[in-house]
Amino acid sequence: MLTRRTLAPLAVVLLLLSSACDADGGAGAGAGGGDGESPSPDDAARVAEELLADMDLDEKVGQTMVLTAQGTTAEENAGLIEEHHPGGFIYFSENLEDAEQIAELSNGLQEQAAGNGTDVPLFLGIDQEQGMVSRLPVGTRFPDAMAVGASRDPEMARSRAGVTARELGALGINLDYAPVADVNVNAANPVIGIRSFGSDPELVSEMALAEAGAFEEDGVVPVMKHFPGHGDTDVDSHTGLPRVEKSRDEWEKVDLPPFESAVEENVDAIMTAHVFLPELDDSGEPSTLSDNVINGVLRDELGYDGVVTTDALNMEGVRQTHDDGEIAVRALEAGADQLLMPPDAAGAADAVRAAVDEGRISEDRLDESVRRILELKVRRGLLDAEPVDTGAAAGTVGSAENEEAAQEVADASVTLLRNEDDVLPLDSDAAVSVSGAGAEEISAALEELGYQVTGSAGDADVAVVGTEDARSDPEQAAPVEAAASAGTPVVVVAQGTPYDIEELPDADGYLATYSAVDVSRTAAARALAGEVDPTGKLPVDIPGTDLEYGDGLEY
Repeated sequence: MLTRRTLAPLAVVLLLLSSACDADGGAGAGAGGGDGESPSPDDAARVAEELLADMDLDEKVGQTMVLTAQGTTAEENAGLIEEHHPGGFIYFSENLEDAEQIAELSNGLQEQAAGNGTDVPLFLGIDQEQGMVSRLPVGTRFPDAMAVGASRDPEMARSRAGVTARELGALGINLDYAPVADVNVNAANPVIGIRSFGSDPELVSEMALAEAGAFEEDGVVPVMKHFPGHGDTDVDSHTGLPRVEKSRDEWEKVDLPPFESAVEENVDAIMTAHVFLPELDDSGEPSTLSDNVINGVLRDELGYDGVVTTDALNMEGVRQTHDDGEIAVRALEAGADQLLMPPDAAGAADAVRAAVDEGRISEDRLDESVRRILELKVRRGLLDAEPVDTGAAAGTVGSAENEEAAQEVADASVTLLRNEDDVLPLDSDAAVSVSGAGAEEISAALEELGYQVTGSAGDADVAVVGTEDARSDPEQAAPVEAAASAGTPVVVVAQGTPYDIEELPDADGYLATYSAVDVSRTAAARALAGEVDPTGKLPVDIPGTDLEYGDGLEY
């Protein structure tokens, strides 16, 4: 029999799919990711089974691991590929310089994987949520998810994800750890906040699914995160283990719906959260290591049979009670398929191999995970993907068309929450001072619209003050208070969470952009000037005020 060892990956796929189509009497199917159609689930399963059958234990264990890329060249990762046969790598900012270098890195890593025995392409992933969590040094910067939620338009979500996917694809990146499906109901949440679409489960479900679908349509694997929900936490799981105290009924009402919808739509992959939710599992283990949460709820109750990846295993939220090797074993036992960023790759691999040798993890159980991973790689066209054009990459990312799409999302998100004495829109001849977060960008945009920007609030008709999460930084209230005490009307442009308004009672006007990226600051200036109507609606409740989900003024 011809096997993976004697055929290039594309030849294997073509042989198997051709045979399957002959047997089934159907038309030929492409391997996805290229010009052909995606293979059927049955065809993908056949290809995955052939690949799996020819793997040894080391290669199977390797497929479950997604390692942190080293350096900026493929050569710096050659040892990891040779030793561990990893299923993928994740990129961070330190790996990335410009479009050509990123594309060359991606091509080089895939070439090394193809020559390393398994011949199975890599998942090359990144945290490119957009907004505050963006690793790429190049390309289009869209606002954060909460801005999309404020637009109330799933087309904005599809645009954001579609552009992101096409730019990632041009760089050889085939997986994105996005979208965030957490329902942010805790104003003090230190790690989610504007990364969430909002506090309404239905809104979050609609937007997250719109983004996931756009990613898949453009050939990039989406990873919905963080199951069973990270939106009601007051501890950052990078530094500790959040404990979520809520009933099962409340969890099902608030946190579950986006993930339930993801299961119904068979979204490619779901990421676990390093959170402890006693009503789902009272063992004290984070959900990433909980058999009750992953196998019990996600697999058995909800019926999800897609790829489950852990959140990063170097985070303190999952490292409270076990060593790193034991964590890797327990994550697989709990039902996870991919081990993301084990801090000690060799230790994790050794521990998993030992668990299989000892019968603690059966090889059939390991095969389940590897099979899911391989099927996803087949469905998303990795096995017949061509190297990306390194010379063309720079022309694709950050194109004028893509920038216009990002500006459209930002314009649609701006929300007017206070407008005392109709301070907004600004009079066309108003002198304006701008200070605080984003002052340079907002000033430049106002000047381009014909406004005189002065140096001090005392010389201005209106003082514009930019803030970014002023609830956690009381000093940001000082320029608001100073301008107000001088008798100058003050307009706040909140570029982080909209919750700042509780801390800024002296503001006469208040615009929320939910993001500090350039297009959001430009959108703020356009809204200040009345060039765009602030049509956004609050995607969250504001505690301590009478502002509620759905509020928003217009001109």
